[in-house]
Amino acid sequence: MIKAIKVRLYPTKRQEELMFKSAGTSRFAYNWGLAFLNKYYEENNKFLQIDELRKEFTRLRNNSEFSWLKEVSSEIPQQALKDLGESFKKFFKKESFYPKFKKKGKCEVSFFHLNNKFIVEDNYIKLEKIGYVRMKDEGRLPIGNYKKDKIKVLNPRVKFNEKYWYLSLGVEVEEKTDIKLTNESVGVDLGIKDLAIVSNIDEPFKNINKSKEVKRLNKKLRKLQRQVSRKYDMLKSGKTFQKDEKLVKTQNIIKIERQVKLVYKKLSDIRLNHIHQITNTIVKTKPCRVVVEDLNVRSLLKNKHLSKAISEQCFNKFITILEYKCKWSKIEFVKADRFYPSSKMCSCCGTIKKDLKLKDRTYVCPNEECNLLIDRDKNASINLANYKSNHKCGFLN
Repeated sequence: MIKAIKVRLYPTKRQEELMFKSAGTSRFAYNWGLAFLNKYYEENNKFLQIDELRKEFTRLRNNSEFSWLKEVSSEIPQQALKDLGESFKKFFKKESFYPKFKKKGKCEVSFFHLNNKFIVEDNYIKLEKIGYVRMKDEGRLPIGNYKKDKIKVLNPRVKFNEKYWYLSLGVEVEEKTDIKLTNESVGVDLGIKDLAIVSNIDEPFKNINKSKEVKRLNKKLRKLQRQVSRKYDMLKSGKTFQKDEKLVKTQNIIKIERQVKLVYKKLSDIRLNHIHQITNTIVKTKPCRVVVEDLNVRSLLKNKHLSKAISEQCFNKFITILEYKCKWSKIEFVKADRFYPSSKMCSCCGTIKKDLKLKDRTYVCPNEECNLLIDRDKNASINLANYKSNHKCGFLN
């Protein structure tokens, strides 16, 4: 079983410069590769293999004009090209959009590090061409020379979140074999009013975006965005500015934009922490099966009235985190059919109410013999719990 580990790094000023340079080289390689592939396709009407693209980049790296590429590890740009190849694979499988160029200041600041070139000693880790960097580990990382001691870690990445540097990687750990599960199926209904309604938990899990702290941060974010927008307008309205001229940011704009990024980071951390707390609570009930809706989030975001509220709920992230936690605990994870009428079906008699509207928050069964009166979302979670599929539980007929 793979366990994800995130370790905070404390680089010196010189080391931090090298880290930013490594991240910049990774971004340059990705953008260069994407531009090269686009041009190659226009000229030859076919796609160039990533292995051939990596050979082309090696020739570029040996060019004296690009000697600065040798200041960082050679694996960093090569892995960036591999990541580009993975992006194209997802595009061809229609799992994502066509790859886009990474813009400085807009994309994630990160770079790859070869897994067999780590040396961990006490609270220090050696990174290639950067040196020994102090870290806060608390004994989670294996100590030793990863190449000599044959210690395996997966997909190590060094990342910067606008405030701190982190090392994230996966470590193989032994699977738990003593987990005892109940003979219970749990349905999880996701929504906007409340983030999650679980069939075996009475109280719904609240929407964290309605909390005082998130509202305060959103208010602060709007204020900062207005400030930076006004400064850009002042810059464009200046007498010396020409229309075709590139804008040169002032120090005040750079300062406010960094504050905006930090507020975004704080909001992201609050939402992620809330999702982890909810998924932990669900998994700790130890059901034999967890059923969630297969939401088409991309289509839901087309609703201009609800798109912001839906994006802030992070449905896809919630489902992904819940899925891997179920896998850890040997719990069967099921995605219900996208057209399964969990909201319209009565959880008592199975009658479908075709005229159910979004504003109807209480479900009233149209069957006069049943006449069930229940919260709409709770009814949906119970229906998801009773969703019929291939399973190991014995509660369904």
